[in-house]
Amino acid sequence: MYLNISPTIAWQKTFFYRRLTVTPTTYHCLISLGKDQNIAKIAQLLKGESSFWINQQNFIPNTFSWQDDYFAASVSESQKEQLVSYIKNQEKHHATKTFVQEIDEFIKRYGWQILDI
Repeated sequence: MYLNISPTIAWQKTFFYRRLTVTPTTYHCLISLGKDQNIAKIAQLLKGESSFWINQQNFIPNTFSWQDDYFAASVSESQKEQLVSYIKNQEKHHATKTFVQEIDEFIKRYGWQILDI
């Protein structure tokens, strides 16, 4: 399933996205924050806009909503194209490894700490 948040909506909300892919269990995107944005605001916006769209399409009999949690990481400009490719191939990628398994690997590999804010 591909969800399309138009560039106009993104521009009005002062962020830019380069790639966006939604699978049945995950939502992956590469975005650039505007000067007045933060990750929490963008997560709220993306979840709100996509929930509204999904519910308008009547894909499921009940009201759709996202879980409260989300994961975000920054990436250097030099790694951008590699990340775009990774996001583009999510369905194929997660056929062999779940998102949770992948996050666990990232946590171990990079020494990340989970913040409960």
